[in-house]
Amino acid sequence: MSLFSNKDESKEEVVRNNSTNHIGKGTEIRGDLETGGIIRIDGKVYGNVKSKSKINLGEGSFVEGNIISQNAEVSGEVKGKLEITDMLILKPSAVISGDIFTGKLIIEAGAVLNGTCKMGDIKNSHINSNSNNNPKLNSNQQKQPTKATV
Repeated sequence: MSLFSNKDESKEEVVRNNSTNHIGKGTEIRGDLETGGIIRIDGKVYGNVKSKSKINLGEGSFVEGNIISQNAEVSGEVKGKLEITDMLILKPSAVISGDIFTGKLIIEAGAVLNGTCKMGDIKNSHINSNSNNNPKLNSNQQKQPTKATV
């Protein structure tokens, strides 16, 4: 949006950022999803999901792909990387098979995480799960993914 944009453009931007999208139970989507607003998924998505706002995965939902958002609440299953800049909440029925990069994390009792987790200011850090920025491990240490059930 430019400094001298008209009112219609600014209204359209507000509507786009405040929109709510819903993928209902029984719906299956193959392909990437991207929105400026909130997205609620109760069905299945085979592809990446990106939101500038919040992603909410309901109980029984399934996503096979990466999730990128400012905030997210997961009650379903995810097979892929989660990059959440602010707050990620894993509800008791959540099952995550992949790495998590988030600013803040809440894991409720019963949630399952099979992967690694990096917390902090991810806006300013370079996210690359294949990078070799880790210090060398001595012969008695091995890099193991985190497997946790709370």
